[in-house]
Amino acid sequence: METTRLIRIGVQLNPQHAPYAVLRDAVLRAEAAGVDIVFNWDHFWPLGGDRDGEHHECWTTLGAWAESTSRIELGPMVSAVGYRNPDLLADMARTLDHVSGGRFVLGLGAGFRAAEYAEYGIPFGTPGERLDQLEEGLERITRRLGLGHPAPTRHIPVLLGGGGERRTLGVVARHADIWNTFAEGEDFARKSRVLDEHCARIGRDPGEIERSVLVGGEPREIGEPLVAMGASLFILGLNPPYDLDAVARWLAWRDAVNGG
Repeated sequence: METTRLIRIGVQLNPQHAPYAVLRDAVLRAEAAGVDIVFNWDHFWPLGGDRDGEHHECWTTLGAWAESTSRIELGPMVSAVGYRNPDLLADMARTLDHVSGGRFVLGLGAGFRAAEYAEYGIPFGTPGERLDQLEEGLERITRRLGLGHPAPTRHIPVLLGGGGERRTLGVVARHADIWNTFAEGEDFARKSRVLDEHCARIGRDPGEIERSVLVGGEPREIGEPLVAMGASLFILGLNPPYDLDAVARWLAWRDAVNGG
């Protein structure tokens, strides 16, 4: 299915192996370049290179970005719901919604890095238990967002990551505003069709869920086939020194596809 949404370009600034000043400069440059949305990640140490290298915590960094920027949306890609009490997560999201002036996107997942759970004393459980925890957490977050004062400035978009066709995409169908995946080509097309089927079973319009893909390479080669399959948000992952040359090519392609 070809998307009717405008194409958006995001970047994930991996918060590792750089002083915070370099990370702050990168988010400001991304905003100035015209990026639509900026993510970090919710991990406890670098995922590449020296594990003891510099690393910055997800939600604290997002709060600083919310104050430093004025236009871009921002959020975690993604927070494992088991890392924090879901009711607390809702209050954190609601606060960031206000700090940012309604630009926060709540990215969540079931979690998969056993070493991080163990290091921080968090029960890991089975994949099924973590998916149960994700769905229960989403329900608690929704309830708590309705109780907090002040209320959110808008419906806070929920981004869910993952591609498990039997369970994860069912959770996406019930709860997500944005679905993010690493899948490419026919794998993306199949998973997108499965998501549509989950939506049909619960009576939800699948067009309500934005399809988001982590990408690299040239936009005409990579992006155009994905647009034809329904993707509209394209995210490039960046490590220090956060070179935006590739991002500029995707932004130019976005503007051409969107009609300037």
